[in-house]
Amino acid sequence: MGYQDVARDILTHVGGRENIVSLVHCATRLRFRLKDQKQADAEALKKNPGVIMVVESGGQFQVVIGNHVHDVYNAVRAQAGITDDSVQPTQESSEKVNLLSRLIDIVSAVFTPFIGVMAASGILKGLLALAVVFGWLATDSGTYKLWFAASDSLFYFFPLVLGYTAGKKFGGNPFVTMAIGGALTHPVVMQAFDAASQPGAVTEHFLGLPITFINYSSSVIPIIFAAWVSCWVEKQGNKLLPSAVRNFFTPLFCLAITVPLTFLLIGPAATWLSQMLAHGYQAIYAFAPWLAGAVMGAIWQVCVIFGLHWGMVPLMINNLSVFGHDTLLPLLLPAIMGQVGACLGVFLTTRDARLKVLAGSAVSAGIFGITEPAVYGVTLPNRRPFIFGCVAGAMGGAIVGLSHSSVYSFGFANIFTFAQMIPPGGVDATVWGAVIGTVLALVVSCVLTCVAGSPRAENAVPAAVAVHENDILAPMSGTVLAMNQVPDSTFASGLLGEGAAIIPLTGKVIAPFSGEVASLFQTRHAIGLLSDSGIEVLIHIGIDTVKLNGQHFTTHVTVGDKIKPGDLLIEFDRQAILDAGYDLATPVIISNSDEYKSVTRHSNEHAIDSGMPFLTVSR
Repeated sequence: MGYQDVARDILTHVGGRENIVSLVHCATRLRFRLKDQKQADAEALKKNPGVIMVVESGGQFQVVIGNHVHDVYNAVRAQAGITDDSVQPTQESSEKVNLLSRLIDIVSAVFTPFIGVMAASGILKGLLALAVVFGWLATDSGTYKLWFAASDSLFYFFPLVLGYTAGKKFGGNPFVTMAIGGALTHPVVMQAFDAASQPGAVTEHFLGLPITFINYSSSVIPIIFAAWVSCWVEKQGNKLLPSAVRNFFTPLFCLAITVPLTFLLIGPAATWLSQMLAHGYQAIYAFAPWLAGAVMGAIWQVCVIFGLHWGMVPLMINNLSVFGHDTLLPLLLPAIMGQVGACLGVFLTTRDARLKVLAGSAVSAGIFGITEPAVYGVTLPNRRPFIFGCVAGAMGGAIVGLSHSSVYSFGFANIFTFAQMIPPGGVDATVWGAVIGTVLALVVSCVLTCVAGSPRAENAVPAAVAVHENDILAPMSGTVLAMNQVPDSTFASGLLGEGAAIIPLTGKVIAPFSGEVASLFQTRHAIGLLSDSGIEVLIHIGIDTVKLNGQHFTTHVTVGDKIKPGDLLIEFDRQAILDAGYDLATPVIISNSDEYKSVTRHSNEHAIDSGMPFLTVSR
């Protein structure tokens, strides 16, 4: 399905353009703020093959897309006619949102627009530290200085960037709030800060009030509060001033009032709050670093599922601003790699071709810190791999906490985080502790999944056990077709395995043996089964019926369910599918037929009743 089709379906099921208050995207998700959440149809969206998952959290309607989120985002904006100025972020949803949800919504909206460059800047800083440690670059070289400037510029001028995005979030003129952020880092202010830091410095005043100069470079909280105040002043000015002059005088009042107020009150108060948060976290971490690591390693992915992880981002950046390093980010790396290891375990053990491809791609994305495809597509649906990933994350996080590992630049937990952990003095035990804890999390989750967590590992037949001749019962009543008569070249060629097909007379699919449900397509048109003796069967209802996106199909089982002959698996509206123009020839394929000597039809009859012997496999 193309990006335009996915975008069209998303737009339809969020309630249309008129229901959208705001739309942003992060690394894998579209984040909608809707006027009326009840108009959105999450269940319908989950059936779209281009959508991994839908999450409603933090006052946002979040559609998890994966690595192609930016392309889908652009397609949605184009189809909805959304521009930077067409969506009014100040409109309120019709639903009441609690304080935590509002906080998460604000944080995600402020940080999401530059999440990519923020991660890239942190990685570049880490790679520069690595280059210095190995002697590849000297800190006084021109090459180092240019790359350092590239990596440090975003964080040094953080108040400008945050001023712009916070202004948009609070519904004001983002260029006014960006100018306020520029005032916080202006050379005149930085010089005044340096002078005020000297012994015997004279206190400067604004209209008789003493000014407290603080280094706001890389700070987070002061500019967000200042942006909120500026947007409030702007709204009042627009109400009171005539339209002929408001475009000039409203920004004038915002700058003239908010900038002094920030230096006199907002900045010192917000800085005090920043330091309280930083020292509060540090006190908890110092009390039991291993416990902090175990807890964060265990619950981080749960926080990601519900969108609560955004609440941690300001804390991590604040730690860097106050202390120059952060101990929270390293604790998250084992949680990330725990899910990667669980996905790797599924990839190594599953015999479901579709799941293997999904798990393999999820491992690649997870290594670079994007775990939504792994969690929503592989580990969470199969339950045990997700639990094993969290357990392994807790074990690895405890080791990282005991090692007192820190990062010295901000980024998002991924394979490059190790470079960001290198302290100014070079690689030490804190770095090796993080490596050991992270590798342990990956290995433990992978091994546990291989042994007891893979959806195909639990009932797989050991190689030493002889498989005798087995019968597969007919899963439906109807007319029998040889596989080469199926009107689809992929099935007819036998590429997917040997078997036969049935043109159904009724709309029911029953279990053809004792075993378990190994896989179930989101569109419900196909199901994979594994018998107790190791036979893999794929039942694909109709040709090209995936395009129905689950319409006319009803499932009665889930992945992992135990089945016995005759159990109802799927019901479908036979006539509705035919009326929609689809062929109902249903291939019944032995997916692992290459493990058997032969796969033959039980009889040459052209008609069969459900539950009767249909196929025979033998060594």
